[in-house]
Amino acid sequence: MAIKYSLVEKRTSPSNPDSEKKWYASPQSAASLTGKAMTRAATKNTTTAPIEMEAALELLGEFVPDQLLQGHTVTIPGLGYFRLSFKSKGADTVQDFNAQEMIYDVRPVFVPSAEFRKRVKDGAKFEDGGVRQNGVSYRTRADYYQATGQEGSAPGGGSGSSEGGGGEDPMG
Repeated sequence: MAIKYSLVEKRTSPSNPDSEKKWYASPQSAASLTGKAMTRAATKNTTTAPIEMEAALELLGEFVPDQLLQGHTVTIPGLGYFRLSFKSKGADTVQDFNAQEMIYDVRPVFVPSAEFRKRVKDGAKFEDGGVRQNGVSYRTRADYYQATGQEGSAPGGGSGSSEGGGGEDPMG
């Protein structure tokens, strides 16, 4: 299945209102599966019951925060690991540093494993999902061209699909 994206016009330097605008691909997020639907799909053709997987994931959800708060990194086999991250204000001297007042924005961070990252990157195919400009969403590029009076066609003969993609690589 292809990953749908929309083309979105953005400034090359968001903090500079005079900077030029370019078109960037932005992923279109599909509705997420419910926990029950995800466990049913993940355990299909296995001997693991969906409720067993759901219970295991709930246990993992309770386990990971406790481990992070103890300073541990938590590895999830086949996926990657969780670690804790935070920001800190600076102190003029070691004696002036107060952790309770100066450490903030504590958050868990997930780092995908190299194998997981490779599976996602190697399997990624992209599908044109339209254009967004000035708060207006056009379902297809053809709709955008028609509404704006421009001429053009989508790459690949106007089918609306194209593989690959330039610009940012959200997987690193």
